[in-house]
Amino acid sequence: MKIKTAEFVISNTDYKLCPAPKMAEYAFIGRSNVGKSSLINALVNHKNLAKTSGKPGKTQLINHFSINKAWYLVDLPGFGFAKISKKMRAEFHDMISEYLINRTNLMCLFVLIDSRHKPQAIDQEFMQWLAEKGIPFVMVFTKTDKLGKVALAKNIGTYKVEMQKTWEELPQIFITSAEKKTGMQEIADFIENLNPQFKEII
Repeated sequence: MKIKTAEFVISNTDYKLCPAPKMAEYAFIGRSNVGKSSLINALVNHKNLAKTSGKPGKTQLINHFSINKAWYLVDLPGFGFAKISKKMRAEFHDMISEYLINRTNLMCLFVLIDSRHKPQAIDQEFMQWLAEKGIPFVMVFTKTDKLGKVALAKNIGTYKVEMQKTWEELPQIFITSAEKKTGMQEIADFIENLNPQFKEII
């Protein structure tokens, strides 16, 4: 799939105010500072579609974008290291949870993971929750250009071994670099292949 147009639609804090679920939807989420905004911009060939920042926790709303006027891309708030109050963190948790559980046209959630780090409990627990709730998701390793091939292979291998302790089958995995645009075509093709299934779900 070639992405020709990417347009901002709406931002809000309540899934009930999201656009009518008339198109397939794909959401992106990850710990703060995982490189989510950069990946989204690289995927849709738009430098400033998603707001990038050196400060973690910049995304604080459910942000909808219309892609090729055919499907929605959703930029969700990050979780984890953002320097925000406990109250706001709880509000983010409720907002994200309600969106993921109730959004009927959500075809897949892309869970972003920084390839430079060892498996983090917060990521593991979140993916376990997704599985328990029956929310379809894939794993996206980011910032792979920051590592050599040997170190990258070792880190991802470690991640797989850790997950295989509790998972019968691992989610699909994408290896990406926003800077080098590695994996962008694979993600776009994955979405293109899922889109025709949308009518069967509604």
